[in-house]
Amino acid sequence: MENEIVMQEQKHELSTGVFSTLENFKEIYDIGKMFATSSLVPQAYQGKPMDCTIAVDMANRMGISPMMVMQNLYVVRGKPSWSGQACTALVEGSGKFKNVHHVYTGEKGTDTWGCYLEAVRIENNEVVRGAEVTMAMAKAEDWVNKAGSKWKTMPELMLAYRASAFFARVHIPNALMGVSVEGEVEDIQKAPLPQAPDVFAESEVKNDINE
Repeated sequence: MENEIVMQEQKHELSTGVFSTLENFKEIYDIGKMFATSSLVPQAYQGKPMDCTIAVDMANRMGISPMMVMQNLYVVRGKPSWSGQACTALVEGSGKFKNVHHVYTGEKGTDTWGCYLEAVRIENNEVVRGAEVTMAMAKAEDWVNKAGSKWKTMPELMLAYRASAFFARVHIPNALMGVSVEGEVEDIQKAPLPQAPDVFAESEVKNDINE
């Protein structure tokens, strides 16, 4: 009986999704087109209605603003990743933790300087400490010397962002919607990856919708 209820709930979720019917898709695609024409959205989304549509869908399922998704979801080597700033917000908004805060360790200005995210699990008041990120780790992983790296100019902020990303990956993986976190793609894939073909080309999408 319990399995039947679960299957019915899953079937209902699929049938009511924004991509379940052409009409629903048209509605969310129209919203995506609206965002794509705005100069207020990040440049990576401007003129890309399909990308905006996916961002709107993710925001809808997560219960957050589409602008938050577009401002904090960036693409690295063809794969989307959440920014460290977004990870902090996702931890706080997950409903699983309270008193979310960063703790700095070691001596500032040295390789021992580090940071970790700490929070209290609401379910049992357990203090949860995320993985610690240090400047020694940043240098060993070659984060500091990458082109455009902010580790040299804003190390305090970068320590906090990376600590948030580590905490989110371990403790709220479902809230990430299967998306990587800041630095994860770069760390796992050192070599350049070929760009995947755009199977949802703008012209094909328009033809499907107009039919």
